[in-house]
Amino acid sequence: MATTADFRNGMCLNVDGTYYFIVEFLHVKPGKGPAFIRTKLKNVSTGRVIDKTWNAGVKVEEVRIERRPYQFLYKDEMGYNFMHPDTFEQVSLPAGSVDGVAFLKEGNLVEAMVHAESETFLTCELPAHVTLEITYTEPGMRGDTATNTLKEATVETGAKVRVPLFINVGDKIEIDTRNGSYIGRVK
Repeated sequence: MATTADFRNGMCLNVDGTYYFIVEFLHVKPGKGPAFIRTKLKNVSTGRVIDKTWNAGVKVEEVRIERRPYQFLYKDEMGYNFMHPDTFEQVSLPAGSVDGVAFLKEGNLVEAMVHAESETFLTCELPAHVTLEITYTEPGMRGDTATNTLKEATVETGAKVRVPLFINVGDKIEIDTRNGSYIGRVK
């Protein structure tokens, strides 16, 4: 058991039978009354963020989570199949358990979060940035580099992203997997 004094970002808690990650917390000591802690908690299974206030010193149940690397193999009717690069253990996860699934291609390394005691997989996260090739976009015109206008493009995984007008088919671009935004062109 941990107390509110042990709170840190990324800590996993069991709140009423549901697992939550602490996104952020703030220790508040008002001039009048006892201290309390304001937290933003992210539900592990749904990804929904909630606000919760705790009294200082309250005991909470900490869940031990291990982060393990896995490599994406393929997708089938059972879900997304991953393999541990060292032990070659394979696991299948549903699409809802994988964050940024639209940018997942074969061979990508992801970080899986596993409940340490029960060995159950909670969620998978892609790296913050991935490099993908453009498979389709309208052709750019000469001189389109001056404006800040964006057009839609399809990448090799089938996801659609907004890119600048000078990007063409065959270009490799870097994408932020958290929000699907264009970061830059890769040489």
